[in-house]
Amino acid sequence: MSMRGHRVLSGYGSTPPIRIAVLEDDEALREEILLPALSDYGFSTQGAASAAELYRHMLSQHFDMVVLDIGLPDEDGLTVARHLRTMSNIGIIMLTGSTDRRHQIEALHSGADGYLIKPVDLDVLAAALHSLARRMTPQAHGFVAEQSPVSRWRLEAGGWRLVSPRGKIVALTAIEQCVLTTLTCASEEPVTRESLIQALNHNRYDCDPHSLEMIIHRLRRKVLSQTNETLPLLTVRSKGYILPSDAWHKPTITVG
Repeated sequence: MSMRGHRVLSGYGSTPPIRIAVLEDDEALREEILLPALSDYGFSTQGAASAAELYRHMLSQHFDMVVLDIGLPDEDGLTVARHLRTMSNIGIIMLTGSTDRRHQIEALHSGADGYLIKPVDLDVLAAALHSLARRMTPQAHGFVAEQSPVSRWRLEAGGWRLVSPRGKIVALTAIEQCVLTTLTCASEEPVTRESLIQALNHNRYDCDPHSLEMIIHRLRRKVLSQTNETLPLLTVRSKGYILPSDAWHKPTITVG
């Protein structure tokens, strides 16, 4: 499902998207997997096939973070990482097909903030980018640093990042973001299944009662597997779904 036409809730959507450059010389991996997937997680993306192309993009665009392959045709990723680190405090996540831990150590010494082995789990990559974004200072990239402990479940980064009470991060897809922001904006009354289906269809997702049940089931399972915490998203019999107010931080949000 595409994010095209996706309608966000203004209280969350006022946060600008995190801008990611993806430097990967494998065109199919870059154009067919990484860029579409990261876009579906709410990131603003720009691809590059070589270090030279990345540098050209950086002359006219600002990026918050770079996803960087180690093996490149013109300049190896470790050299690129060192160059980027001398230029700025940009976030760097490196990808490699090598399992040699020496490469991991060298990548971190070169200035990388994180290191993932291919084939990369897209949930893990998106969560790593969100985790890095939370750690970055507001002065560097315009993020609001949230260093205080999280006592309740909350949505951040325009609703694209779910943070558990223990501070674990789950990156949300566009569909999951739509469901949780719709529920978060609700009052103490349950949101009916029909209302959620309408919200999803309004965002150009084809949804029916069975699809909604599967979305909720997969979201609960995903959150449990990534945080080892149970998502407090309750089913209200014959009515719909609700996020209990005592478990959630619910900012004042209006639908725009």
